[in-house]
Amino acid sequence: MKKTTVRIISLFSAITFFGVLLNSCKGSVPDATQTEAEDSRAAATETVGEDGVRLSNDASDFVLLSDAVPDVILEIRYYSTYNFVGDRIDGYEQPLALLTKEAAAALKEASDEFNTRGYRLKVYDAYRPQKAVSHFVRWAQDATDTRMKEYFYPDLEKDVLFPQGYIAEHSGHSRGSTVDLTLFDMTTEKELDMGGTFDYFGEESHPDYRGITETQYANRMLLREIMLKHGFKPLAEEWWHFTLAEEPYPDTYFTFPVNIDSLK
Repeated sequence: MKKTTVRIISLFSAITFFGVLLNSCKGSVPDATQTEAEDSRAAATETVGEDGVRLSNDASDFVLLSDAVPDVILEIRYYSTYNFVGDRIDGYEQPLALLTKEAAAALKEASDEFNTRGYRLKVYDAYRPQKAVSHFVRWAQDATDTRMKEYFYPDLEKDVLFPQGYIAEHSGHSRGSTVDLTLFDMTTEKELDMGGTFDYFGEESHPDYRGITETQYANRMLLREIMLKHGFKPLAEEWWHFTLAEEPYPDTYFTFPVNIDSLK
């Protein structure tokens, strides 16, 4: 009887040991079902639109610009009604600027150099949701809505905005590494005179336009010089527009709205 009892106890101990070992392994080896669910959630953040463009609602690589560049001045025009449409633009739910981490870090370096010269950055727009771009497209197709014509496109008719490239179905802003900005002079406490206003549709907005004063042209070149030095590339048609040359998402257009909850 004693030998039988010893064998039973030994068998029970072995079963208990292997049970503990199995439970500990469960904590270190992902359950197949759980892994598949996580992969499914990750895949759900990215889709392909009808036009073949890659769309994503994953904001995990984005930051709040005012956190990355604490002294930036924000005037988010598309959250207001003072823009070429005349309405608050779809997708701008708070007057915030969001950028990819990489673009924000590069902009911080540019900001620091501008600070040493007596300037602060003033940002009009950064990441732009795809639904905002779609809002622009609908507006451009409505020939009757010309409320803001005298301010932003006095010399153009709306039917040329698509052919001339002012409005498009997709924007580099939606890739998250493009910013529209100007300089604020800390001595005069005014924006630096760039010889033209943000979002003006016309030749006057080209960075190399010479129908402005030498001072205004020099101001444009100062902005351009420092932004290029810190890894941004310009746009030939807009003095205020810069994109990170090594942008992390060159083929992805994001869809999440501009609000703080998108970053949570």
